[in-house]
Amino acid sequence: MGGRSRRLVLWVGVVSTVIFFAACGPALYSFNIIPASQTVGQAEQANAAEHAPYEYFYARSYLDKAREEAAEANYQDAIRFAKRANEFGTKARDLARRRMREMGR
Repeated sequence: MGGRSRRLVLWVGVVSTVIFFAACGPALYSFNIIPASQTVGQAEQANAAEHAPYEYFYARSYLDKAREEAAEANYQDAIRFAKRANEFGTKARDLARRRMREMGR
């Protein structure tokens, strides 16, 4: 294999690696935003805005911020915000359900 062929193989390898890792951000974002959206939706259905307003507000805010960051292709930040939205959405949903049970609804 000549010098030119080696450089071509190296170049193709580098380009393939860059393309592979560049595509990971959107995939990981999707992997995190879908459950976060579902959890916030469940919290909304559990009337968390009334029964767990602090947690619900934070979940909704983090979800909106995650979508905003993804729209600007800031996928690391978007993933971080989506995880926080899922965390607060879970807290809001569970707290709202517990308070509804305590009220006898």
